[in-house]
Amino acid sequence: MSPLLIAGLVLAALFLLILIGYASQLMEKRSLEKARLRADLKERMKRCSELNASLPGQLMSPALKRLLYKIELNAGERMQALEKPQRQPSERLQALHEILRQGEEVPVENPPAHLVTEEQTKAAREMLESVHAQIIHATKENTITRDEARHWTKEIKKMLVMLYIDYFNAMGAQALQQRQFQKARLAFERGVQYIRKQPDAAQYSTQLRQLQERIALADSQAQGQQPTEPEVSELSEGMKSFSDDDLWKKKNIY
Repeated sequence: MSPLLIAGLVLAALFLLILIGYASQLMEKRSLEKARLRADLKERMKRCSELNASLPGQLMSPALKRLLYKIELNAGERMQALEKPQRQPSERLQALHEILRQGEEVPVENPPAHLVTEEQTKAAREMLESVHAQIIHATKENTITRDEARHWTKEIKKMLVMLYIDYFNAMGAQALQQRQFQKARLAFERGVQYIRKQPDAAQYSTQLRQLQERIALADSQAQGQQPTEPEVSELSEGMKSFSDDDLWKKKNIY
């Protein structure tokens, strides 16, 4: 066997080893990407289901329920395609198909939540922000159109505004019941200021008028009573945690 032939065989063997190594790495990379995608889709299904069940009733609507079901169904079908494309849909996917066949008549059974504490309000806000994150994902994957995404971004922004208006109202009403008139007035005033800072404040004119009426009510019930320092400082400290910049971190989806 000539030296040239031996050298050729050695080079061919080296090339084959390199090719096998590259193919192995490529298969491993694809396997990792598939596992990562499967985990992401599974988490998205779980999150949509949780949001559908736990979002307070005053923030939920049949249209929003349908949207979350639609996003969950899309994630489930993609996950099934990754695993066993020929397998029958799971019970959950079949149930989602059945729900979506009902059209606009999807029942809303979420009970309303009485949000009177900072923790409760922040939890509700985080759920709305999570809904928005699911919408962003769904838009990137063409599950929903960009026009739908723009519509829901506006709706969620409106729900966030109403969430905080309700919170200030509830805080003020609770203070009135406890005869803490200065604290009640500060809560209602904070609600008025919050509405006036909105770029579309005109659409909240009814809520603004109600808050102003409640300020007058707090003043009339006070009847010259002097507020105590604890009342003022307690509310002021609570309000500091609600930075306007923290209320809505809107993502650019365009």
